[in-house]
Amino acid sequence: MIKKLSIIFSLIALTTTAFSQNWGGGVDDEDFHFGFSFQYISTEYKILKNANWRRVAYETADGNSITYINDGGRQITQQLNAISSPPSAGFGLGFVVNRRISENFDIRATPSLIFSDRIIRYEYAAAPEPTPDVGTSITPPTYQTSIDKKVQATMFEIPLGLKIKSNRLNNFRAYWLGGAKYSMDIASKKKTFDEGETPINKLLKNKRNYLSYETGIGFDLYFEYFKMSPEIKISYSMSDILQHDNTVFANPIDKTKLRHFTFSLFFE
Repeated sequence: MIKKLSIIFSLIALTTTAFSQNWGGGVDDEDFHFGFSFQYISTEYKILKNANWRRVAYETADGNSITYINDGGRQITQQLNAISSPPSAGFGLGFVVNRRISENFDIRATPSLIFSDRIIRYEYAAAPEPTPDVGTSITPPTYQTSIDKKVQATMFEIPLGLKIKSNRLNNFRAYWLGGAKYSMDIASKKKTFDEGETPINKLLKNKRNYLSYETGIGFDLYFEYFKMSPEIKISYSMSDILQHDNTVFANPIDKTKLRHFTFSLFFE
C-alpha cells in the first residue's frame, strides 16, 4: 500500500512540475518574443563644478550678456554656496524585443518613451542687510537665495543589453542585465527657447543626444499565459550632457552626468 501511494504521489509531483514548467505560454522557448513595460524613474545629476564656481555674476554694461567682473553692470546673484541635484520622479512606457541565444542568455532591446524632469538647485549667500539711507526712497536690490532650474525632457530611449538568466525553478527565474542605451530628447523646442529672457530667467539646457551604460537585476515570474518581470536598473551617462552656454546657471558647472534609477514591470 505504501509503495502504491509513493508511486501515486510521485506521478502527481511530476505532473505538477511538468505543468508549471509550461507556464508563461512557452515564451522562453521562442527564438524571438515581444512584450511591453511600465517604468517608474528617479533622475538626478552628478555635478562636477568649475574651480571658480562661487563667483558673483553681473550684467554687462550693455545688458546683453553676463560677466564676473564688476564693470558697472547690475549685480545678478550673490555668491554661490552650493549646487545640488535633488531626485525627481518620472515614468515611461516601452516595448520588449527579446532574442533567445540559449537557455541562460538573451539579447534584448527595450525601446521606451520616457517623461521626466531633471532639477539642479542653486543656493546663494544671503544679501547683507542694507544700510538705511535717510532722505531717499531708493529700494535696495533683493536676491534669491535658492533657485531650482528644471530641465523638462521627453526622451526616446533604445537600451540594448545582455540578459543572463539562472536556471528556471518551477515558475521563478532570476537574472542580471547589462548593456548600453542611446537617448534622444524629442521635447518641443519651445521648452528650450529663452531668447530675450533676463539673465536670471535663462533656462538650463541639456544635449539632445547621449549614450549611457546600465546594469540591473530582476526576476521572471511565470503565470499561465505570460510572464511578468519586476526589474531594478541603474543607468549613467557616459559623457557630459550639459549644454554650455553663457548663463549664470551653466557657467559654474564643469560637467553634469545623468543617473537614472528605474523600476520596471515587464509583461511578455
